[in-house]
Amino acid sequence: MRLQNRLIVTLLLAGGPLARADDAPNKDVTVTPKQVKWAPHPSLPPGAQVAVLFGAPNKAGPYVARVKFPPHYQVPAHMHSDDRTYTYLSGTLYEANGEKFSESALVAIPPGSFQSYTAKTLHFAATKDKEAVFQVNGNGPTDLTYVNPADDPRKK
Repeated sequence: MRLQNRLIVTLLLAGGPLARADDAPNKDVTVTPKQVKWAPHPSLPPGAQVAVLFGAPNKAGPYVARVKFPPHYQVPAHMHSDDRTYTYLSGTLYEANGEKFSESALVAIPPGSFQSYTAKTLHFAATKDKEAVFQVNGNGPTDLTYVNPADDPRKK
């Protein structure tokens, strides 16, 4: 399979061009922390940042992206079209499954945790006093669909 890093249009998530992964078709890829290029993502509420490390989430094939949520951040209930895995790198993310955000339902996911989600699982997330960074691995194309269309920042 030919793997290419391309301009992203979506991460976990869908939106306009945000960051560029290294264009290195058919090559091994190494990305050091200093090389991670963070950018806002129009599919997420303002404040979140995304960096695509490998692949292109809007194209067919594997992708790897990192997501950073600032302190006191919330993502309303949503789903993604692809199966994906999450590895939590720093900070604690609070997350739960369901079709409506509920503070009381949130469960702490500390750094070092691993999680898998099947396509179309409804879920929501938040941070508390510290930012949280996690890595998403999936097989695109992917998108992000909010349960309540009014929550979608692309429509505001």
